Amino acid sequence: MPKNNKQQKTYSKAVAKIVKHPLNDRWTMWYLKQDQKKSWEEMLDVVHSFEMVEDFWSIYNHIRQPSELNQGNDYSLFKYNVRPMWEDAANKNGGRWVLCVDKLYRRTKLDELWLDTLLCIMGESFEFHEDINGAVVNVRHGGDRIAIWTADSTNKRSVLAIGSKLREYLRLGPEFKLYYELHSASKDTEPLYII
Repeated sequence: MPKNNKQQKTYSKAVAKIVKHPLNDRWTMWYLKQDQKKSWEEMLDVVHSFEMVEDFWSIYNHIRQPSELNQGNDYSLFKYNVRPMWEDAANKNGGRWVLCVDKLYRRTKLDELWLDTLLCIMGESFEFHEDINGAVVNVRHGGDRIAIWTADSTNKRSVLAIGSKLREYLRLGPEFKLYYELHSASKDTEPLYII
């Protein structure tokens, strides 16, 4: 412990530098690297779990941006102990808001939209934030996607509020398609909601 005022000031400054800011939830960042020789679950790797704002930034600032990923690869950010897969118990009754990002916007908008999505879900910007399990960015040849995964697709009020706020928070123009689909729906099923 400091013995005089000068030491106390130095000590206080040092302590202030190491104080971290907790998030309300613990989160896990995932990375999926496409590999034809592996199963989907084998391709999925945990990057790191965190519960402090500063720890998020230390991870985020040391990974490649989505626009730099190879096609077929994904990043996911999910609440701790929720895997980014439909089969996870926390996800199986839910769905996802899907934002289609034309590949023409990959270099100019994808990274910004992804970061803003992450900040919105970690910062609990949504009225029904407890219904959000995570988010995924998919880099694909035909166009990229950012999705927010919800826990309960039957709560229409929550689902629509999340979609409306997502469009507002990301400042999406009409060129961006945003729709909600059930995890249990087949690929040929029409979206449940379009905003």
